[in-house]
Amino acid sequence: MRGVYLAGLLALAGQAHAQGAPAADTAAGQQVYETRCSFCHGEGGVGGQGPSLVGVAGRKAAIVPNFAYTAALKASGLTWTSADLDRFLTNPDALVPGTAMPMSVPDAKERADLIAYLASLH
Repeated sequence: MRGVYLAGLLALAGQAHAQGAPAADTAAGQQVYETRCSFCHGEGGVGGQGPSLVGVAGRKAAIVPNFAYTAALKASGLTWTSADLDRFLTNPDALVPGTAMPMSVPDAKERADLIAYLASLH
């Protein structure tokens, strides 16, 4: 199982590199997560405003049980690849018009770091 996880993590990192994204730093990504994401998505987040991001990399969008997703995200058909996470975090409403996600991560390096960190959560 660990081999499958590592292969998936390497594939995500390879996709980011192939797309010309900055080299990712998982520790820096954890800082981005704690600063920008954990308020809504972390354990004990504000009123469950965001679903857990544990296991988000490679997961189909809008499938975490007991979370009220928007119709737009449910209908998106997305699977959270590194490319789709990058596009979503750049401008959530541009990728999924009608999403309830209010935050973006406009800096490419911060997005790459965050995506690397998210890929490490399982």
